[in-house]
Amino acid sequence: MKIRVCLILLLSFIIPKSFSQVAINTSVPNYITHWEKTNTVGLDITQVAFVNWNVGGNNSVSGLAKGNFMRKYVKGNINWHNELILRYGLNSQEGQEVRKTDDQILLNSTFGYRKDTLSNWYYSAKFSFTTQFANGYAYPNTTDEISGPFSPAYIFLGIGTEYMRKDLGLTAYFSPLTDKTTLVLNRTLADQGAFGVERAEYDAEGRKIKSGRNIRTEVGILVTNNIKRQVFKNIMLDHRLSLYTDYLNKFGNIDVNWQLSLDMTVNEYVKANIGTHIIYDDDIKATEERDGGIVTVGPKIQLKQILGVGLTYSF
Repeated sequence: MKIRVCLILLLSFIIPKSFSQVAINTSVPNYITHWEKTNTVGLDITQVAFVNWNVGGNNSVSGLAKGNFMRKYVKGNINWHNELILRYGLNSQEGQEVRKTDDQILLNSTFGYRKDTLSNWYYSAKFSFTTQFANGYAYPNTTDEISGPFSPAYIFLGIGTEYMRKDLGLTAYFSPLTDKTTLVLNRTLADQGAFGVERAEYDAEGRKIKSGRNIRTEVGILVTNNIKRQVFKNIMLDHRLSLYTDYLNKFGNIDVNWQLSLDMTVNEYVKANIGTHIIYDDDIKATEERDGGIVTVGPKIQLKQILGVGLTYSF
């Protein structure tokens, strides 16, 4: 009898524990998010110092602060991609004032809808906004600014179609109907007709009789192509190309904005970057020094080269 009682008590402890070990957890997460986010901030610093250096040279230090913030919503047939890029750089060289080396505020937002989850083609709407933080100058002249915040600012808003290949890191967008708005809120630059806005009118004695316009609107075709993928170990390619032509004003005259960069990862926090940025815009007139004076000439290709090493942090 005692043996039977002991067996019953033993089984009463073993059986519940055995069943508890194979129990299936059917709880669900508190929420399901369809948002992806990436935040990256960085600082590149370059210093050159000389002490009793026979061949000569000026001490200098340069700094570039940058940030890239991405928000992406993906659910079923919907794809909504948002990106904010911020850059600001300064250079201090012995014997001259602090000068700006880089300045950019860029906001992109693309909303796409596709018929089914297998197609790579989306019906898309794209918004883009570009301007800068501070005034720009044609150094060494730091009295008369040649650009500034919202002078210019470019706004693109259009509808079209977009082809996306996530496996290739490829995005191509075509819009047959895109509105391009150019803002020049600086009154001096607007009166000069900078960046293609209508310039001020003056009488024979030089008195202003009509102020320059602050806004210029165009409607045309926009084509963009982005490629972002790893090409070698620890080397990421970032290619961005934008082509725009206006239907009414010199149709076929294409504005080009092309950026190409290679991001090379040293470790989790240290990265090197090499790249180029090319701009051609028929509405941006170049200036040259002739006979001791500054004259305005036709548009020219704008080229910027970038080479930097610095710290980055992603969160």
